[in-house]
Amino acid sequence: MMASSRKVILNLYRNLIRESKKWNSYNYRMYALRKIRHEFEQNKTIQDKEKINECYNRGLESLQIIKRQVTIGNLYSTRPLIIETTENKANLN
Repeated sequence: MMASSRKVILNLYRNLIRESKKWNSYNYRMYALRKIRHEFEQNKTIQDKEKINECYNRGLESLQIIKRQVTIGNLYSTRPLIIETTENKANLN
């Protein structure tokens, strides 16, 4: 199946990271970025095609959830936290 191709999986990873960086809320943004990186790091050695496709589909579902939550979260934006300096934002890029 197409989901097992390295290019498709890396594209999903990039999309998840890109969408997570759009979160206005520092806590949600940092949690999502840590979680995505951890999940991909943990699953990088999987060889079973069925398991890879299962993880890929779960990633697609997570991407849709993140997109919805980013949109909703940005409707109700709050002031930046004290730890959100321009230095921290530069580290995200």
